[in-house]
Amino acid sequence: MSAVDRSVRREKAGLLRELHRPGEPLVLANAWDVPSARLVAGTGARAVATASASVSWSLGSADGGGADREQVLARTAQIVRAVDLPVTADLEGGYADSAAGVGETVAGLLATGAVGVNLEDEGRPLEEAAERIAAARAAADAAGVPLFVNARTDVFLRGIGAPEGRLDEAVRRLRAYVAAGADGVFAPGVSDPETIAALVGAVPAPLNVLAGPGAPAVAELAKLGVARISLGPGLAEVAYAAVRRAAEEVYRSGTFTVLAEGLSYPELNRLSAG
Repeated sequence: MSAVDRSVRREKAGLLRELHRPGEPLVLANAWDVPSARLVAGTGARAVATASASVSWSLGSADGGGADREQVLARTAQIVRAVDLPVTADLEGGYADSAAGVGETVAGLLATGAVGVNLEDEGRPLEEAAERIAAARAAADAAGVPLFVNARTDVFLRGIGAPEGRLDEAVRRLRAYVAAGADGVFAPGVSDPETIAALVGAVPAPLNVLAGPGAPAVAELAKLGVARISLGPGLAEVAYAAVRRAAEEVYRSGTFTVLAEGLSYPELNRLSAG
């Protein structure tokens, strides 16, 4: 990495870090390819994030370890080149069996120009999960880029443990990840204001929540002290639903009404151009 490239990435990494403000959350409408990233950037987004599920589906793989690491990194590099905003990538558990492997994945991510990463604990034992966060931090430090490491616990999303103990377990894990080098924490599967407020108060790092239908609005999440709001695979789910609606219409009724809602060929061609 040249000195110029490192300087640019440090600047973008610093901007991404500054955008995590409790009470004034960074809202991320997660993308999965170049057109979706440019569409999101064009709506006024302050940063672009990928969603592992959306990227995996677009690559013909299932989420949850089904994607090929090199394909994911290649897609991330395309997105970084396509937008001027800071890019943060969701890399599931790091696409590796060991902490050292996570470090290698993060080194590869930094080579794409991305300046943030999501890493999931996937229900692993706490010590093992924390070691993987530490490996990511070490890889970023070695590259000289202040990568924003967003550490995710799946306690709520996967329903790990008894319901009455999940908050305490999530706090225990997230605190450990911060101690290991995480800059922010992510607790998907939480939507009730009381639990969100408890997490904000108990973990000394910007809190990221996953939002969708039924979740509190951005303004309410801001009042609770949330610093980052992600839509996860929500946009991809909407896009694929539109494909199914249009296909069902033509095969069932022989009409083409849904196609009128699509973007134009020239616009999509422009959004996809290198």
